[in-house]
Amino acid sequence: MIALIQTIVLALDIYWWIIIASAIFSWLYAFNVVNSRNQFVDSVSNMLFRLTEPALRPIRRYLPDLGGIDISPIILLLILFFLRQFLLTTVAPLVV
Repeated sequence: MIALIQTIVLALDIYWWIIIASAIFSWLYAFNVVNSRNQFVDSVSNMLFRLTEPALRPIRRYLPDLGGIDISPIILLLILFFLRQFLLTTVAPLVV
C-alpha cells in the first residue's frame, strides 16, 4: 500500500512540473521568445495544452476575470500541494 501512495505522490510531482513548464512556455509564447511556426514548438505547446487544460478549465470557470492574468495554474499547484501533503502526512502514517 505504501508503494501505491509513493506512486501517486510521484505522479503528482510530475504533474506539478508539467504545470510549471506549461506556464513558462505560455509566457515564452506570449512574448515571442519562441517561434510559434516551428513544428517542434507547436508540438510541445500542443502537448502541454492537452495535459494541463482538462485540469485548468474547471478552475477557470469559477475564477473571476482578472484581465490578462490567469491564476488558475497557481490554484491548481496549491491543490496538488495540498493533496501531496495530505497523502504524506495523513494517509501514509495510517498504512504503515
